[in-house]
Amino acid sequence: FKIPFEGSFFFSRFLSVSFASRGFTNRVNLMDNKEDHYLNMVKTYSNCTIVLENLEITYVEEHRDLSFLKSIEEVSGYVLIALNTVSRIPLENLRIIRGHSLYEEKFALSVLANIDKNTGLGTTELLLTSLTEILKGGVKFVNNKLCNVETIQWFDIVNAETKPSMELPVAGNNPLCNKCHSSCYNGSCWAPGAENCQTLTKLNCAQQCSKRCKGPSPSDCCNEHCAAGCTGPTAADCLACRDFQDDGVCKDSCPGLMRYDPNLHQLVPNPQGKYNFGATCVKNCPHNYVVTDHGACVRTCSGNTYEMEEGGVRKCAKCNGLCPKVCNGLGYGNLTYILSVNATNIGSFKNCTKITGDITILRTSIHGDPYTKTPKMEPAQLDVFKTVREITGHLWIQDWPQSMNSLSPFENLEIIRGRTKRGSRSLVVTQLDIDYLGLRSLKEISDGDVVIIKNHNLCYMDDSHWKRFFISGGQTATVNENANATLNIFAGRSKED
Repeated sequence: FKIPFEGSFFFSRFLSVSFASRGFTNRVNLMDNKEDHYLNMVKTYSNCTIVLENLEITYVEEHRDLSFLKSIEEVSGYVLIALNTVSRIPLENLRIIRGHSLYEEKFALSVLANIDKNTGLGTTELLLTSLTEILKGGVKFVNNKLCNVETIQWFDIVNAETKPSMELPVAGNNPLCNKCHSSCYNGSCWAPGAENCQTLTKLNCAQQCSKRCKGPSPSDCCNEHCAAGCTGPTAADCLACRDFQDDGVCKDSCPGLMRYDPNLHQLVPNPQGKYNFGATCVKNCPHNYVVTDHGACVRTCSGNTYEMEEGGVRKCAKCNGLCPKVCNGLGYGNLTYILSVNATNIGSFKNCTKITGDITILRTSIHGDPYTKTPKMEPAQLDVFKTVREITGHLWIQDWPQSMNSLSPFENLEIIRGRTKRGSRSLVVTQLDIDYLGLRSLKEISDGDVVIIKNHNLCYMDDSHWKRFFISGGQTATVNENANATLNIFAGRSKED
């Protein structure tokens, strides 16, 4: 999923359009086989400039091509590089990690166990040659065989004022590693060659500089709104913005939607007003986001408001009386770090009409997990979902009770919005013994792909039918390795529907 922004980013001066991807929050969980996991990464990050959430590079094998990562310049959450055996991670254009979410609630950059102990194969080059800013969070390196990263001056990159947790790499004894080029300041580099020297934008600044600089002279100081460095002294010369970017200029806030008219002595609409979207000011919120009166593009409305559509724009409006019951799904509130629905949390979905977040049902959901002492789920407990009409994130079902021949607990589900996806996917049904889907009320899948595979008893399937539910351009349906019968998608609907 890519969101096109209006105009171009100042640090991508030769791009007419910048693209953003939401990224992942899988941590080190492998939700697919390694082949599908890699292909999902390619689709999610290709041609992506900004990752709105987390950049997770995991389980990449030694023969894989990661050149699609070179376009990434900014990550809003954390960067996790873990359990890879590919020799080289090419992130040479990544300038800034904002750390809005942190791995283990502490780390903006985590590089973990990128070596196969059995074969000795592993990652030796981590090319972060443009990385000069981590706004929040620390750095963690554990169990790697990387070259040169122990030479990096990390306190030029991180924000020391926040006292970040630091677990820094130590020099290894890898005979394949070569030393930094002689021109590298203080012997700091990401890889051999003068082009891979670390770029310093803080430790070498003149005393007069408050934040970053482009050199040691007092005239080299960056504007206070700059992050990552600059090419000149103004707020239009920043390599990245500390707070917000508005048409190539860094600011501490976006232009308000309302302005004060001194003649009328009242607030009037501001023709220059813009919405906050991540660290960018935009005239219109991207598709599938909700507009607030406060001038922000959000995924879900706050308390005492509900989501409605007006003039083709989805907005948050105040409830008249009681609001419809909106419940947190996975990834939100008390379920922020929960991997799947299970017997201990399914009760929280009782009487919900809308779920903010995701619903994931795995083997441990149905059969329990002795390791975490989670009991198995009774099939009747799934009926709590019969009141649900909307899921703002994704629906992922990888296991299901043998006694149920359809997904009938979701028979009243009307919309899957796909505002948070598993990679590029909003609906996944795989490896179940069901005979038909039973999603008889489904009307819309606002964003994201559909994957219905390896359900060997599942009839009534035809991938072409899914197009009528799609709203965003580029959505796809993958329907294969199910039963051979080709009728209609949903039982309860006539073939002509």
